[in-house]
Amino acid sequence: MVLLLLLYFSFGGWLYLQVKIKIKRTNCLLKFPHVYECAEQRRCREMVESSTFYRAVYSEIEEVGWEHLVRFGGDLTSLSFRILDGKGRMHIIEIQLDKTHPKWPPSISADVPYMFDLKWSTHSRLKDVVQQFKKHLEKLQAFWSTLDDIDRSLWVIDPKQASPAVSYRQINMGNDCFIMLSINAFDPRSLPECRFIGSGPIVNLLRNRWRRNSKRWIKDKQFLENLKCLLETQLPIPPDVQKNEQQVECGICYAQSLPIDEELRHKSGTGTDYTCDNTSCKRAFHSICLVDWLRSITTTRQSFDVLFGSCPYCSEPVAVKIDSMKK
Repeated sequence: MVLLLLLYFSFGGWLYLQVKIKIKRTNCLLKFPHVYECAEQRRCREMVESSTFYRAVYSEIEEVGWEHLVRFGGDLTSLSFRILDGKGRMHIIEIQLDKTHPKWPPSISADVPYMFDLKWSTHSRLKDVVQQFKKHLEKLQAFWSTLDDIDRSLWVIDPKQASPAVSYRQINMGNDCFIMLSINAFDPRSLPECRFIGSGPIVNLLRNRWRRNSKRWIKDKQFLENLKCLLETQLPIPPDVQKNEQQVECGICYAQSLPIDEELRHKSGTGTDYTCDNTSCKRAFHSICLVDWLRSITTTRQSFDVLFGSCPYCSEPVAVKIDSMKK
């Protein structure tokens, strides 16, 4: 019984308070009607503007294609679209809209080395942003193709998984020697910045070659060809490619590659380049090693720039040019 009385009086007190609040609010509106009207007008205007914004963004997303929309914010001011470039690479562009869209241009960002200057007017739409982004991606194709060639053909140790915005590659040249190449995103075929990492004679040798040959860089040539020409050495391939390829040792020096040596010039760091013609032998050699070995044999004959002798393993006839040796 006591509990019921407490509930009754509590409810009565709450009801009295609500009625009192209502009376005060009514008196306020009677005294200041313009305040109430302004508040209602402002609320209606905000609802109309919000509704107009949602309808506009919804229709513009349809123009771009819902299949390209990756994610969006609850108020539709933040949108992310998936775009494929001409080579099939996938890119995400983040678009941040102002509530006054399209009066103010949106903020855009993407994982690219540099962004483009967005051209915008009050008549612009989201599809215009996407189209400009696609054109920007096409300008970067040569940049990404150059990096793809490096990743595919050289022993890159950093970055392990590069983002499209990263423009450098650290390459293992062997013998504790590394080079850091920075590719110019605006002109990827130009001479890259190169920093040599490590110590010892190999690093100094390659650095001196780079300085000496830098003027020999030709934009019309392939990037890797230019790099090989400047460093005057065989470029190291990725370890996973090395495992898949047959590892051929020289039958004389028992090494897969010649050492990096200034005296070997264009043969520095190269692999075996001569194979015995005998199908039952097929032994591989460095032509330089084979020339040196043939010259040590008294039965070897020479005609102009060619040495004729016998294979060290099967004794079948071999012929090797002298000009392939170190000069």
